[in-house]
Amino acid sequence: MTATPSTTVANLRDLGGTPLTGGRTVRPGLVLRSGALDRLDLDADPAVAALGIRTVIDFRSDTERADHPDRLPTGARLLVSDVLADKMHAGIGKMPPAAQLKDLMADPVVAEEHLGGGKAQVVFGEVYRSFVNSASAQSAYRLLLTEAADPQAGPLLFHCTAGKDRTGWGATVILSLLGADDATLMDEYLSVNPAVKRAFAPMIEGFTVAGGDPEIALALIGVFPSYLETALEEVAARYGSMEKYVREGLGVPDGTVDALRARLIA
Repeated sequence: MTATPSTTVANLRDLGGTPLTGGRTVRPGLVLRSGALDRLDLDADPAVAALGIRTVIDFRSDTERADHPDRLPTGARLLVSDVLADKMHAGIGKMPPAAQLKDLMADPVVAEEHLGGGKAQVVFGEVYRSFVNSASAQSAYRLLLTEAADPQAGPLLFHCTAGKDRTGWGATVILSLLGADDATLMDEYLSVNPAVKRAFAPMIEGFTVAGGDPEIALALIGVFPSYLETALEEVAARYGSMEKYVREGLGVPDGTVDALRARLIA
């Protein structure tokens, strides 16, 4: 997968070019991932305009979307599917950190209370398990696979806020189905770290200057192998394989997976 130059969209990456088994690769220009599109400016960002994006899938919560609404590429349709809806509506603690990144980074005291002392890894582990087992997440990733398999969807972009957790799991599922090996899946998952840190550098600096723990900032802004491993372990424990998770957990028929492979494998 390759980073796509953009001055107004954080963490924009094309799944195209990712190596697959048998010497094959993912076809470029068809499925892309990113952070939020609230600052998209096509006039100032010809590289993004040239992508011809026709479908945007937004995995964010109602609150995130209201605070930072997407600016859509010309002619693109927007599909919304809140990955974390069930986790938030279940009343378990506060809103998951993936959905309140900016609020937590604005208040070191709140961040320490909820995420200090190693709590961040535990909280993110729960969030990643919910990517696999919650109905709202299953609905969102079913939509992603269905649209990515459909030639009529055109070039597709999917995103959350930072483009690392909810989006990272979506990319992992697609690439796994296409035949990427475990090392490639992990490399691609972790490869967003530099872009995310750049995008949130002012926020990280403000957080630490205000007395925030740098370890908490890193846990919030970055992704770690243990996060992805938690979701993959949940798939293995509940379903035994990614294919069974997609078929039984997401309810995506084999024909759709076949179409996904036909469309995206070069």
